[in-house]
Amino acid sequence: MTGGWWLVASGWSSAAHCRRLTAVLILCATAVCGLQGRQEPVFRSETRLVVLHATVRNARGQIVAGLDSKVFAVYENGRPQPITLFRNDDVPVSVGLLIDNSGSMRLLRPKIEAAALAFVRASNPDDEFFVLNFADKPRLDVPFTSDRATLEARIARVDSIGGTALYDAVAMAQAYLRAQAKHDRRVLLLISDGHDNASETPKERVRRQAELDDVAIYAVSLSAPGDEGKATRDEARRELDDVTEGTGGLLTFPSSIEAINAVALEMAHQIRSQYTIGYTPLNQALDGAYRSIRVMVAGPDRLVVRTRSGYRAIAAEPPQ
Repeated sequence: MTGGWWLVASGWSSAAHCRRLTAVLILCATAVCGLQGRQEPVFRSETRLVVLHATVRNARGQIVAGLDSKVFAVYENGRPQPITLFRNDDVPVSVGLLIDNSGSMRLLRPKIEAAALAFVRASNPDDEFFVLNFADKPRLDVPFTSDRATLEARIARVDSIGGTALYDAVAMAQAYLRAQAKHDRRVLLLISDGHDNASETPKERVRRQAELDDVAIYAVSLSAPGDEGKATRDEARRELDDVTEGTGGLLTFPSSIEAINAVALEMAHQIRSQYTIGYTPLNQALDGAYRSIRVMVAGPDRLVVRTRSGYRAIAAEPPQ
């Protein structure tokens, strides 16, 4: 197809709490009718802005930068939407590093920590990071910091033992991001073999929260030494896919533990190369319904876009 529109990626996100750059404009008009002493009704108008962070790749899988806003089109529930915000620059991100510290990861842990630090070093200097390790229970080991030296000094763990509370870890990280993140762009990077066997948090709760938060979840699926077999690995990968699906993130499978550094660097490059696209929904109702999102891009070549696949239309929580 030449000069046409190329569709990509819907099915890559979860939802928007309408926090994300949710611009709420409140116009209040009050007038006093002097002779009768009556107060006129107060009129209130709210305009929501839905923000997408999109990665564009060509048919060879290479990231495509430098596109103009005019080549993008956004659809909500199949209806074209007006693009009112467009940026193509390296916007700072609040990032959570969720690292599996269970017994199955013991032999892999040094290389996992090295890959996590490679990801940090390749990221925007203004990004902030926290580190959450998890085994039977998740634990916040490094609160938000932009100090690389602090991360390097405190990321290491020597006590890999116990089960894998993967869903508990994601739920704790989601809550921490909502409470503490200073940037509007938010990402979780999860490194695990995916064998959840200790969580109290149901998978459905994690997925529901992902529909409400504008957080892209990336995951690196590793095969631990002594893995029980292909069926178990496939099940573990499905668990990670359930966590990342629809958020605009990505699940990857390094061919070996030696390849994890390259995977981490590619993820950092992808996050720094994303387009920020905002639109004002024609349907402004905050009715709790899920709104699907589809992005298309025009061009002579086949271009593939990855972004979140939708959001749930609810009112933003007031600031604490």
